[in-house]
Amino acid sequence: MRLTFLGTGSAMPVPDRVQTGLLLESGDRSLLVDCGSGVLHRLASTDVGYEGVSSVLLTHHHLDHVADLLPLLKARWLAGEEHLEVVGPAGTKSLVDGLLDVHDYLQDRVDLSVREVGPTEFSVAGFDVSATEMVHSLDCLAYRFSAGDGGSDGSSDVSRDVVYSGDGEASSSLANFADGAAILAHDCSFPDDVDVSNHPTPSQLGGVLAGHDIGRVYLTHLYPHTEGRHEEMLASIESQYDGDVRFARDGLRVEV
Repeated sequence: MRLTFLGTGSAMPVPDRVQTGLLLESGDRSLLVDCGSGVLHRLASTDVGYEGVSSVLLTHHHLDHVADLLPLLKARWLAGEEHLEVVGPAGTKSLVDGLLDVHDYLQDRVDLSVREVGPTEFSVAGFDVSATEMVHSLDCLAYRFSAGDGGSDGSSDVSRDVVYSGDGEASSSLANFADGAAILAHDCSFPDDVDVSNHPTPSQLGGVLAGHDIGRVYLTHLYPHTEGRHEEMLASIESQYDGDVRFARDGLRVEV
């Protein structure tokens, strides 16, 4: 699999970080996970492009994760693409219906299908996915994407799976869910001195990851408060968790 971080920012983007979006590729399969503002432009710079993405998987419905959803639909329509599938937690159909009520000229421009999923196992765009609930201010799912073509080679306990937390607080349940994955992309919105709920600070994240075996952790969903403070945030995590932790950036591609 290949993971491309399209957007690693938040509801308060900075010039080099647009809002949230990830692109997964495996063979001829591609899947867009979340679609915040700016993600469509980032997607246009990839080899896949918006023409090659016919499925979008949403973690939740906050604006910084869905703002480019209808712009994606319109771009695909104008490019002559005929299909778009939107998958997400409960309420996804109401979200899409509401957006189309506002922008009614986009009704029926493409063959649009909407599917709602919960904390279970399912498939989308040819990827096998497991979901678990996050602690956030509204329903939010984290996803684990199976390599689906062999997983671990037996040399270690780490598979080639990719886990994306969506938004949410650091939790032992999510750490257990991600145990053994090759990649965990996790929300780390603020440094330790910001008093915040619904998002983790580095010390909180390091505490729940301690003792777990994950190939590499990428920090994403970064607010402007984190600018210039990456080293101290990493140090805070690494004081409790001895794994490989790095900051994600827009355009970063990771082969798994």
